[in-house]
Amino acid sequence: MHFEAAIEDAVTTFAGSLPGGVRVLDAGAGEGDYKHHFAQQRYCGLDLGIGDQAWDYSRLDVLGDLEALPFPNATFDAAINIVTLEHVLHPARVLCELGRVLVPGGRFLLVAPLQWEEHQQPHDYGRFTRFALDHLLHQAGFTEISIQPVGGIFRLISRRLLNALQFFPGPLMVAAAVFFAPPALVLPLLDPLDRTRSFTLGYICSARKPS
Repeated sequence: MHFEAAIEDAVTTFAGSLPGGVRVLDAGAGEGDYKHHFAQQRYCGLDLGIGDQAWDYSRLDVLGDLEALPFPNATFDAAINIVTLEHVLHPARVLCELGRVLVPGGRFLLVAPLQWEEHQQPHDYGRFTRFALDHLLHQAGFTEISIQPVGGIFRLISRRLLNALQFFPGPLMVAAAVFFAPPALVLPLLDPLDRTRSFTLGYICSARKPS
C-alpha cells in the first residue's frame, strides 16, 4: 500500500524535523494513529469524532470542529492534517483556521486524496487536484508550499486491482488473486514512465505560516 507507506514516511520525517517540546496539533486525528511519532513533542489530537462509527475516539485530546478550532491564535508550533480535508464541507475555512492557530513560522503537513474511493460515508465531500491545494494554501496565507504526488497511473492501476479483490466472496477471492495480484505487483515498476503524475492517488504537501 504505497500511499499509506508514503504518508507514514512523511509524518515520520516531519516529526523528526521538529524540536523537542514544541506543540503539535493533529487536526482530524481519528484514532490517533500518528501520535507515537510525536513522543518528543507536545501532541494534541483533535477530531469531531463522527467519521467512522467503528473507530475508538476515546483517546482524543479534544473533541472539536476543524472549521472552528477551540484554540487561541498562535497556539501551536506545527500541525498535521492527514487525509481529512475531504471530510469537511468548507476546506478553505479549515485551512484558514489551521493557519490562525499556528505561530508565525509554524509548519504544516497536509495529505489529501485525488483518485480515491468514497469512504467514511456520508462524510466524504471532495477530492483535490494539486492546483486546488495550491490555491487553498495560498488563500489561507501559507508560504513555502510544496505539493508532491504520491505515485502515478501505474501505481493507481495496481491499487485498483488489489481493491477489486474485495468483490470476490470467499474462495473466489483466492482464484481472483491469481489473475489480479501478479500485475498489481509488477505495475509499480513502470511508474517512472508517468512523469506528470496527473493520475495519482493523492498529494503530500508541506507549507509554513509566514514569520
